[in-house]
Amino acid sequence: MDSFEGINEFVAVAECHGFSAAAKQLGCSTSHVSRQVSRLEERVGVALLARSTRMVSLTESGHTYYQQCKDLVIGLQQANEQVTSQQTQLSGTLRVSAAGAFAENHVAAALMEFAKDHPDLTIEMNFNTKMVNFIEDGIDFAIRYGRLDDSGLVARKLVDRPMAAAASKDYIAEFGAPTNPEQLKLHSCIIANSDQWLFEKDGKPLTAVRVHGRWRSNNSSAVLKACEEGLGIVYLPKSSFNGGLTNGKLVPVLEEYWGAGTSSWVVYQNRRFLPQRARLAIDFLVAYFSDWNE
Repeated sequence: MDSFEGINEFVAVAECHGFSAAAKQLGCSTSHVSRQVSRLEERVGVALLARSTRMVSLTESGHTYYQQCKDLVIGLQQANEQVTSQQTQLSGTLRVSAAGAFAENHVAAALMEFAKDHPDLTIEMNFNTKMVNFIEDGIDFAIRYGRLDDSGLVARKLVDRPMAAAASKDYIAEFGAPTNPEQLKLHSCIIANSDQWLFEKDGKPLTAVRVHGRWRSNNSSAVLKACEEGLGIVYLPKSSFNGGLTNGKLVPVLEEYWGAGTSSWVVYQNRRFLPQRARLAIDFLVAYFSDWNE
């Protein structure tokens, strides 16, 4: 087992770009980290790190070694957590940033189930759409919808979010129902996140239709209420309708053109530096929504 010693410290130094930062993340002394990495280099017979007074960087051999070791460290961590998760009593505060109806109606419910399994754990959910600074804001992970910028964060897909379009019976009685997406330009549309609506035909994307209307909101409940009140046509992920498509309040339109939509994601920093409560909560959510079907 001696051959595994120092690997965890080496990966931490590579990801933190320094011994002091790695020691802080690992909760040990800088001298311990330095000593373990030096012993590792002696065993493998090559220099893994290029050290200077200002910074630490990977050598060519170190980069190759790191690519293999990081997956090993994550795998060991996940294996340990799977074995111990049933016996683990989590405590402290789990802080989650979330946005959208899916998070409000489904992710929150899932985290309530997680909270029941861990009575010493406190969960704070902050609903907003702003960009999150995980460190400064003290956020463990975020739930986000749509395309994600390449920010260096880790993103795990929770669910795909196929779209649906609908209007109230009163609206259709007064203005009629569109028979193709281009006719939306002649209708009042209720805008949630974007006025560029993407539809499909036989699985192939169509040119985006730019819509206009009298009501715009980033809150799906307000958007749906406006639709029920006859203010126009709405285009949202199916799960955002909360039964509105099946209880008779709203009438589906343009069904043959509904798009595949995008996805909802759980977004976080490097998993290895998350507290155990966050890692287990993320794994719980991914498993919870593994058979999700809108």
